[in-house]
Amino acid sequence: MAGRLLLRGMLAGIVAACLAFIFARVFGEPQVNLAIGYEAAMDAAAGEPPEVELVSRAVQATAGLLTAAVMYGAAYGGVFALVFATAYGRIGRFSPRMLAMLLAAAGFLAVVLVPDLKYPANPPGVGNHETIGLRTVAYFEMVVFSICALIMAVLAGRWLAARLGNWNASLCGAAAFVVLVGLLQWALPGINEVPDNFPAQVLWHFREAALGMQLVLWGSLGFGFGLLAERVLGRPNALRHYG
Repeated sequence: MAGRLLLRGMLAGIVAACLAFIFARVFGEPQVNLAIGYEAAMDAAAGEPPEVELVSRAVQATAGLLTAAVMYGAAYGGVFALVFATAYGRIGRFSPRMLAMLLAAAGFLAVVLVPDLKYPANPPGVGNHETIGLRTVAYFEMVVFSICALIMAVLAGRWLAARLGNWNASLCGAAAFVVLVGLLQWALPGINEVPDNFPAQVLWHFREAALGMQLVLWGSLGFGFGLLAERVLGRPNALRHYG
């Protein structure tokens, strides 16, 4: 059963990645082009020669972006399916579709939204090459800590449910998550390397597009995998299983 769910998770991830690719092409690539134009103008003003393109922008924005998105989606879909198989029947009385959507929302919250509040996506022309290692490590630390905080909050909510009821326990779990995330964001270093003269509108729209792409990916993954998982598990069986 886990193998069948894994295959369908990867399939749902690939489909979700293709939808995210379309979103990125429409809303993200224009902002990337503007940011690259700004970077080129700054280099020219500083008297630096233009960088040699190993891969053309046309390839980067089409086949390159699609390939990266599909690989990303397949990997996330596989991990998502394994998490679903572990959680199914263990964290509540949810149908396969409802559980898939809840897991997708939790994944978007912990893997994307919380880390982006501390370290938002930046377009080309933003960031110091000398600090790329620090920025990468700090970002992935935020992702790992955010996932751990979410797991701890869920476990705390389950433990408190028998004492406080589901609603109060859920509120306590959510409050614990917010507190843990706040402490983590306070503890990790802040990094702000946006040039003072970088166009604010380009930066804002790029970050909107980056967040929107992730929202499309996770939303499509949860919805698509939920449909596929229900076909594997069987709706009547799921309903009997949860009473």
